Amino acid sequence: MGLAEKILFFILFILCAFIIITLIRAIFYTPKKRDIPKFSKEKVDAKKAAEHLSGAIRIPTVSYPEWENVDWSQFERFHKYLEETYPLIHKTLSKEVISKASLLYRWKGKNPSLEPIALLSHQDVVPVAPGTEKDWEHPAFGGENDGEFIWGRGALDMKNHLICVMEAVETLIDEGFEPERDVYLCFGHDEEVVASEHSGAKSIMDTLKSRGIRLDSVLDEGGAILPVNIKGIINKNLAGIGIAEKGYADFEISISSKGGHSSQPPKHTALGQLADVIKDLENHQFKSKLLPFLSQLFANIGRNASYPARIIACNIWLLKPVIKAVMKRLPPAACMIRTTTAVTMSQGSPAANVLPQIAAVTVNFRQMPGTTTADIERHIKKVVRNKNINIKVLKSKEASKFSPTDSRAFKIIEELCMADNADNIVAPYLVMGGTDACFYEPICDNIYRFSPFHVNTSLLLCTHATNEKVPVSTLGQGVSFFKSYVRNLSQS
Repeated sequence: MGLAEKILFFILFILCAFIIITLIRAIFYTPKKRDIPKFSKEKVDAKKAAEHLSGAIRIPTVSYPEWENVDWSQFERFHKYLEETYPLIHKTLSKEVISKASLLYRWKGKNPSLEPIALLSHQDVVPVAPGTEKDWEHPAFGGENDGEFIWGRGALDMKNHLICVMEAVETLIDEGFEPERDVYLCFGHDEEVVASEHSGAKSIMDTLKSRGIRLDSVLDEGGAILPVNIKGIINKNLAGIGIAEKGYADFEISISSKGGHSSQPPKHTALGQLADVIKDLENHQFKSKLLPFLSQLFANIGRNASYPARIIACNIWLLKPVIKAVMKRLPPAACMIRTTTAVTMSQGSPAANVLPQIAAVTVNFRQMPGTTTADIERHIKKVVRNKNINIKVLKSKEASKFSPTDSRAFKIIEELCMADNADNIVAPYLVMGGTDACFYEPICDNIYRFSPFHVNTSLLLCTHATNEKVPVSTLGQGVSFFKSYVRNLSQS
């Protein structure tokens, strides 16, 4: 046997050995066994929670970027509603109105040496698009309960979360529970205003920081419990715990030109030149990367899949180039592995027969953790061939840091999800949108984004849209989760 044959034989031997080892490894690539603590069953009045959510939805606490457009009397109504609905909270906890209408509650613990925990929600909702009011099956601010769903703006984002937190705390007080550490309830008033100049959440954080308070953990909206059902491969629920969120940046890119009468146009108007700028941006996307949270997400799902699928799942390390190539072609997946570029608005001349003197486009970027607004500007300058462009940052909010998955808070969320249903797959993930949680980084390292509600993907699509609604059945689960979360996290 010649040298070439020996090399070929050796390569084939290694390949066969790898295949055999992989097939055997996939057999044992199953969920890791772990002891799940048994939590006491919480007493919950789901009917009362549903009634209170309906009442909360009927108060249109709509936020706008311009304060003069906000009906602040609705926020005052909402504050009064909370006072009347949760008398024990308002008797036991201290309450402050921060900034214009944000709320900060403090439930004083027995041990002041322990760092407090914070539960976040936001009071505000997005407006109903003008002209779509009649498209709703039930009035947008009616809080209609048809027995299956509660309808209205804020039903999913996120008065359901806020009301369930309040129900949990009110019930715990009624049961005589006293936390060891302080518990803060932080309810912002303008989360829906992206990168708000007057962020209520930031004002709350600044208030706590000025008092020398550092938080043990923060829990805000984010992931939910979603069904994962692929016939013959997997049929379970995925509880995604957001351990970070992407940033947000709006850039205006403009080009100046001579202008003039449209009857004597140049080869390319300012808008024509901008077309090349757009193509350069869209053809030169940010580099993609599979961050550790994705590997953990894929691994947790893969371990729960059927045997053939586990063969792939246990070799993610080898298949990363293929996985990235596939994900880049699917917009819902691509946004998890790179900073996204979306050209969303354009403007030119004021009339059809006038050449634009200034043409501009607005480009929205959602940056990955580790990519800054300054990095985006450098990227624009690098990939756009036309160097005579003007670049302006209109609005921005940096991406968050990643929170650890080995903290006490993360483990309690994970254990509560698994105790709820042994078939729940719990995994960390990156939140694509924004939350108030990111503002708390100066005073907290353990920041998580999770809403304990069982919903399906189609239901999530109605968030911010027509016919927003929440299943009535999820409210009892939510109250139970928050009661256990506060009971266990505030005691040690």
